Amino acid sequence: MLQQPTIGERILELVKANPLCTLEKLTQAFPELYWYNVYVEVDRLSRSGRLGMIQVLSTIILRLP
Repeated sequence: MLQQPTIGERILELVKANPLCTLEKLTQAFPELYWYNVYVEVDRLSRSGRLGMIQVLSTIILRLP
């Protein structure tokens, strides 16, 4: 039985494929999720060191460490 990837795994794959991915583009990439769910997972990944966030003016850019 195949296991579905977690939200975190999906986020990391998208950021890996799109190195200049913004938080806004990330939330648009997962229309089946509320923006809040995406943000909470991004925050968790950031705190665990698996995802980096850089703020440029009013835009948050996500990157892998």
